[in-house]
Amino acid sequence: MSENESAGEKTEQPTEKRLRDAREQGNLPRSRELGTAAVFGAGVLAVMAMSGSIGRGATAWMKHALSPEQSLRQNPKELFGHFGDLLLQFMLVIAPLVLVCLLASFVAPLVMGGLRWSQKALLPDINRMNPMSGLKRLYGPEAIAEFTKSLLRVAFVGVAAGLVVWTGFDTLRGLIHHPLETAITDGLGFTLRLLLATAGAMLVLAAIDAPYQRWNWTRKLKMTREELRREMKESEGSPEVKGRIRQLQQQMANRRMMEAVPTADVVVVNPTHYAVALKYEGGAMNAPTVVALGVDETALRIREVADGNKVAIVSAPPLARALYREGQLGKEIPVRLYSAVAQVLSYVYQLRAWRTGPMPDAPHIQVDEFGKGGRP
Repeated sequence: MSENESAGEKTEQPTEKRLRDAREQGNLPRSRELGTAAVFGAGVLAVMAMSGSIGRGATAWMKHALSPEQSLRQNPKELFGHFGDLLLQFMLVIAPLVLVCLLASFVAPLVMGGLRWSQKALLPDINRMNPMSGLKRLYGPEAIAEFTKSLLRVAFVGVAAGLVVWTGFDTLRGLIHHPLETAITDGLGFTLRLLLATAGAMLVLAAIDAPYQRWNWTRKLKMTREELRREMKESEGSPEVKGRIRQLQQQMANRRMMEAVPTADVVVVNPTHYAVALKYEGGAMNAPTVVALGVDETALRIREVADGNKVAIVSAPPLARALYREGQLGKEIPVRLYSAVAQVLSYVYQLRAWRTGPMPDAPHIQVDEFGKGGRP
């Protein structure tokens, strides 16, 4: 298999961004079997919980329907009013069931995928208006799979319901010989058994279909390697953008470093290529600390800031190179440079005293030799 063919296959699992984008566009995992089973099961549970009130309401409704008042026999024009009363009573009997089923229809999507309002899902799709696309949807593999599932669903639920009807056929046949109240009670009992068997079959189908639909949803959102690379590039930024970010970060770091130069006690220079600014506070620091360092243009800028703020500048090329190579910004100097830096600081302190005091001669600096080393 060629590299192009391999790159075109959707072999990579969808990223969190791809899943999030799909949800925002209204593309959520959905199981029709789960929704149907939830609504039907909630209705069955409601019937079981309210069987007493439903039985009484059904009995009263049947009596009212089958025993018209004397006025109706004398005045048939009141028949429409009678039918209106019957319809109202029937709606009052089934209203709780309808409310429970409506609630279940809203709760079921929360179990799988959740609810998401998407304007894009409501907009017309040109591809769906294409007759060829419609034919592919009608006769494609997914349509055949859905048709097969529908046949299996009808067969499975039909077998479960048929077994209940087969075992309760004698009870059904004898209802016509029972009084109305007894017939309604026995009929409700049989209906509950039938509904429970049907709901159980639907729950079995939902338990199979829901994981499959989630797996199929994830499969459709799989990505090719090229799509994955493109998304990672967009998420993490292109090399140009990352380079610009690094440049801005470096500029900010340089700005903060230059702001620290005026607080330094001394700047050790090469004298042109290297510059390292050191600060030492005896009570707060164990050793002198590097507050700024740089080469070439940065070193020149450090010298200019130091000169403008009257910070002592000492030319000690070997020490300047060693401090730059081994020192770290914001860290104390290496131990092996203590002696040399101490001589530089001593010279700086003597220089301050000479400028402000009665010392007759200006001090001279003498930095001892120290070993070479440090990072290249």
